[in-house]
Amino acid sequence: MTVEEKISHLQAAAMEEARAEGNAIMKQHEDALLGVFEQHRAELLRQSETRVKAERVGAQQQLNMAMSKAQLELKRELSKTQKELKKKLFEEVREVVEEYMKTEEYPRLLISYIEKAARFAGGAAMTIYINPTDADKKEYLEEHTGMALTVSKEDFIGGVRAVIQEKNILIDHAFKGAIENEYRKFLFKGGVQVG
Repeated sequence: MTVEEKISHLQAAAMEEARAEGNAIMKQHEDALLGVFEQHRAELLRQSETRVKAERVGAQQQLNMAMSKAQLELKRELSKTQKELKKKLFEEVREVVEEYMKTEEYPRLLISYIEKAARFAGGAAMTIYINPTDADKKEYLEEHTGMALTVSKEDFIGGVRAVIQEKNILIDHAFKGAIENEYRKFLFKGGVQVG
């Protein structure tokens, strides 16, 4: 082998070795870059998943707030409607009571209230009041009960009130108190009155 052939052979071997080393270095860099790329990709994926979760949580919170607000508004509307209906119902109750007070049954009810109060008093002095709207029935009631009656200055719609002074007792058979008591107790519950 001549020197030129040796140089050529040596040059070819050196070139091949340099190419192999270059390829190995390029492969190392490619692998390193792919590793960095995968890390960046994984980090970006984690960040996007975190962002999506945060957005989902935020959207759920906004939805919950909107639902709470809507429920509160519905409760307000329901309460307002129930108050209106309750008011109308008790206006009708009052009208029914006023109609009842025009019947023949009403004076008999007053007589029974007066007699009950007299039995309860057991002979103790008492003042029996009738409503101002019943002043026209005073004579009839006194005649049928044998009791002296006083027409009240206060309108208690109808019924009878009696005061036993010495025992400090009020016997209240007034319609006003009964209606007000029922009004306070009245609740709407599933469409059925509970009270």
